[in-house]
Amino acid sequence: MNGLMMQWPLLISSLLVHAERHHGEQEIVSRRVEGDIHRTTFRQLAARARRMANALARLGVKSGDRVATLAWNGYRHLEVYYAASGSGAVLHTLNPRLHPDQLSYIANHAEDKVLFFDLTFLPLVEAVAARLPAVKHFVAMTDRAHMPAASKVPNLLCYEELVEAESDAFAWPEFDENQASSLCYTSGTTGNPKGALYSHRSTVLHTFAIALPDALSLASRDVILPVVPMFHVNAWGLPYAACMTGAKIVFPGPGLDGKSLYELFEGEGVTLSAGVPTVWQGLLGYVDANDLRFSTMTRTIIGGSACPPAMMRTFQDRYGVKVLHAWGMTEMSPVGTVSILKGSQKNLSGEEQFQVQCKQGRAVYGVDMKIVTGQGEEVAWDGKASGELMVRGPWVIAEYFKGEGGDPLVKDGEGRGWFPTGDVASIDPDGFMQITDRSKDVIKSGGEWIGSIDLENIAMAHPCVAMAACIAAEHKKWDERPLLVVVKKPGSELTRDELIAFYEGRIAKWWTPDDVVFVEAIPLGATGKMLKNRLREQYGKRLVESS
Repeated sequence: MNGLMMQWPLLISSLLVHAERHHGEQEIVSRRVEGDIHRTTFRQLAARARRMANALARLGVKSGDRVATLAWNGYRHLEVYYAASGSGAVLHTLNPRLHPDQLSYIANHAEDKVLFFDLTFLPLVEAVAARLPAVKHFVAMTDRAHMPAASKVPNLLCYEELVEAESDAFAWPEFDENQASSLCYTSGTTGNPKGALYSHRSTVLHTFAIALPDALSLASRDVILPVVPMFHVNAWGLPYAACMTGAKIVFPGPGLDGKSLYELFEGEGVTLSAGVPTVWQGLLGYVDANDLRFSTMTRTIIGGSACPPAMMRTFQDRYGVKVLHAWGMTEMSPVGTVSILKGSQKNLSGEEQFQVQCKQGRAVYGVDMKIVTGQGEEVAWDGKASGELMVRGPWVIAEYFKGEGGDPLVKDGEGRGWFPTGDVASIDPDGFMQITDRSKDVIKSGGEWIGSIDLENIAMAHPCVAMAACIAAEHKKWDERPLLVVVKKPGSELTRDELIAFYEGRIAKWWTPDDVVFVEAIPLGATGKMLKNRLREQYGKRLVESS
């Protein structure tokens, strides 16, 4: 017997329809590439998204076609988000921080039909345009007054002219909620990037989940500023959640430096922000140097890589900003866990609560997880034993776009598929998961594992350290030993011996790094993560060569 309820497909367009109808006057604020601050509303967003949907149809975009963007966080990017997916096309966000060769590979692999881009990226588009045979139209996301006087891009279209030429009369089509909605590619640090193809159903369910009180706790009274780019797993779902909840959303555009971000936080009354640790280093450095405080921001989501405890203490103890430590992956849409304390933990001491917060957190509803040994046996949730983290759920991929890499899932005894994350983790009895390393980054010394993240966190707690990475270096006796690669804070006189001594009493002695390399900068990937593979290539034989 079936239930007697209305059948309404879960479509991304429904989020925009809801926002227009119930939160129409809510503000959307953007710092534009043109240099000014732009203000609009959800009602205007909906009307312009319908105009753009008509423009896409006029450009020949059909259901299932890929529509690419190469853009910062801004209102025009948001309009394309809804116009593309809502009309039945597939939104494909390209990462402008990728090498042109990788960018060309991804756009060609996706078979993008239209490419929208911010003027910042005109040189990049000019460099790759001739290598993108599938792209029929290039659109500069600006008005006629700011269009480039000359360009190597053939038949370059103007975004605002496309919008102005169309009517806002457009009925969002209704189709199967399992239809593809958007496409994001992995960072591809090893091998070619692979595409995660999300559905309307998976995206809407993910949006419901991240808004929950025990997840990101989003509400209409919030003012959200996503520092995480809209080209990085759809800004962790925040552009969709703002429409669902009616929260004001503030887009920083290209201004991701500490000064620009702080001015937007204060000027727009931001209550919640989100980004990777490397971005927050710049913000905290600016705030500290100028003796500033946050007057409205009460919490920030930190993900992408583990948040150093020292950074968490600075946010919470010095500035009164609660850190929501989160974990996820491109293959998970991306949110999987958030470190929100349970009611049973409210009576823990402040330090005990902090130690829980430092973990990546517990699964949000919709995500199941387990840790397994190399033989596939499930590991107990005791907070001590570790193994490879595996996940499943309605917004976790079943396979990559075009079947790249074959079937990624691992079947259990019941024939159910689990996605292997590549992370090494433990889970405590309360269900809080803690990443101890990436499986490719773990250090195996004399047959025993050493977690690089723990060693990095200790280094980051030193007042003279700006950034630290720990890698496995070859060793004649122990196979591998930990090697620290460190960026010192400006003016610091920190020495190798002083930093090595800093580890005393904080870890088991045999975990102590064998050496320290001081560098000007640590290479970062397209999403702000440290590229340890490059560090291993450069310094992986240092201990052997120096012995």
